[in-house]
Formats: sequence, C-alpha cells, structure tokens
Amino acid sequence: MRKLSVIAAAVATGTLAVLAATPAQAAESGFSLKIRGVQYDAPGADSNSCSTGNTAAEYLTIKNYSTTSTVNLKGYVVKDATGNRFTFTNNHYLQPGDFVKLRGGHGTESDAGNVAYRGSCNFIWNNDRDTIYLSTPSGKSADSHSYTKSGSDSDGNGYITFHG
Repeated sequence: MRKLSVIAAAVATGTLAVLAATPAQAAESGFSLKIRGVQYDAPGADSNSCSTGNTAAEYLTIKNYSTTSTVNLKGYVVKDATGNRFTFTNNHYLQPGDFVKLRGGHGTESDAGNVAYRGSCNFIWNNDRDTIYLSTPSGKSADSHSYTKSGSDSDGNGYITFHG
C-alpha cells in the first residue's frame, strides 16, 4: 500500500519520471546491442578500390539481444584501436533479436536488408589484430572485443564470432 501512495504523490506533484523509454534510451539502460562477430579479413586480395575492391566483404555484425526492446542505432559509434570510427547518422531500427551488418564501401542502408555502409572503401579492421569498440550515443561503452588472427580465428576463415 505504501508504494501506491508514493506513486500517487509523485504523480500529483509531477515528479514521476516518464517510464517509457525511447529505442535509443532502452539500449542505453541495458546495453542490449552487442558485437556478434566480425569478418575482419575479407575474402580475396585486399583492395580499397571502390569499383573493383572487396571492402564490402569486410563487415561487423551488431545484434540486438533484447527480447522486448527495439533499438535505434542512430548515434551509436563503432571504432577500432587506432581511432578509425563510424557513427550511425541515420535511423536504423533493430527489432528484438535483429541484427545489422556494417559493411565497408558504399551502398543503400536497409532495415529490411539488415545492412548499413560505412561510406568508405578503406578497410577498418586489421588482418592481424585489432580491438573493436561499440559505444552508445552518450559515449558509454556498450561492447568491445580484441582479437588476433592467430589466437581468435581457429579455422582461419577471417571471421570471428563473439556472441552467438
């Protein structure tokens, strides 16, 4: 009964905070976004050429591990150990259990196609070792992983899974 009277008093005085969170706020509170895996070494010989290169084959998969909250990626930042960075500037909504592949190169972002592009044909992930950071719009760390080709990629295919 005491809880009800406290809530009623808070509502009456206007001090009750809004309980519904926006998609980005939901992620901030629970960090439901995680780096699922990275294709750090694109198949074939590395080429930064926008027209004939293979930077689009290098990608990072980010997944919404929440079972209830939709997350808007707008404002989230992905970067590596040397400071190469990408900021999601467009609205990109991930439903619970959904994922996006952040690819190198240029293309059209698509929620339905689960893809976003960095807008650069330069590779971001080192083929020998690197650290990947995912930060919230407010700058808090949501997830990070370090890898080495020799220690993290047991089958040598250039892809590492961090979260299943």
